[in-house]
Amino acid sequence: MVRTLVTPQQQNISIVVPQNYVGRQIEVLLYAVDELVEEEKKATHNNAAKYKGIFSKEEGEKFNDFIKKSRNEWDRDF
Repeated sequence: MVRTLVTPQQQNISIVVPQNYVGRQIEVLLYAVDELVEEEKKATHNNAAKYKGIFSKEEGEKFNDFIKKSRNEWDRDF
């Protein structure tokens, strides 16, 4: 695996593929590191947001009921 950070000075970047990668499928990712850090901060503060829109109204209500019941179990006296 080859991993490096680059600060481009223009819009074009050229890469040299190692010989043992020639003819193989490779993955090339391009993202700004500072944007990734901001996304991680958002995700850690609001984990429920990643589920927004994946449930139907009925499924969402069932899920909320399940969460409420689970939290109520935490408060039981033993």
